[in-house]
Amino acid sequence: MHDLSNLGARKIIGFGDGSVFITETVLYSLIVAVVLIIFAFVSTRKMERYPKGLQAVAELIVEFTYKLVGDTMGKQNLAFAPYIGTLFLFLLLGNSMGLWGFRPVTADVNTTFALALITFMLIQYNSIKSRTLKGHLKHMADPYPFMFPLKVIEEVSFPISLAFRLFGNILGGMIVMALIFTGLGSISHKLHLPIPFLEAVIPLPANIFFDIFEPILQAFIFTMLSMVFIGMAIATHEDHH
Repeated sequence: MHDLSNLGARKIIGFGDGSVFITETVLYSLIVAVVLIIFAFVSTRKMERYPKGLQAVAELIVEFTYKLVGDTMGKQNLAFAPYIGTLFLFLLLGNSMGLWGFRPVTADVNTTFALALITFMLIQYNSIKSRTLKGHLKHMADPYPFMFPLKVIEEVSFPISLAFRLFGNILGGMIVMALIFTGLGSISHKLHLPIPFLEAVIPLPANIFFDIFEPILQAFIFTMLSMVFIGMAIATHEDHH
């Protein structure tokens, strides 16, 4: 993770002449998905009236997700809670893989664009579903027809900014940590320290920020923006009047 010479996702499995390959991002994303599936299965395998252990943790996550969606998108949109909860947990684990020495899956722009595209499609689909296609186009031209191309640019730029915001913050953290470890490793070598003391102790605050706090913060921001914009796309009763 802390090697500046390898900031891009590595190709780990190639097929044929190498034009088709699997990167570490794909592999790590599958690992995150499998971990979430196993957690969901184990925590709900033996449901008890009075939850304890993993079931209690799972119920806390579910309750928090439904409350967050209800407060942000309105109780009429609680059907989005499973998607929002899954998105947040995937981002939380995917952003935090640096804790275990792996490259975060969201340090690959392909991952962040894929997630942003899902949110973009949900925004467009729910806007058309709630307003009808004619109403959606009319909404895009509100309040004046010449606003339509500007609204189109705004809609298209949203997933791009959403993807690059997450990608830039996570990759930036990787670069900063790589520079810190590279610099401290060089200093330790020049001071002839018997153990990599500088590398083990000094970067700890930066590690806490970039590998714990920042992943949680970015997962929350991405999820909140998804909820807000999807909720805004859904026409309310007042929109029709």
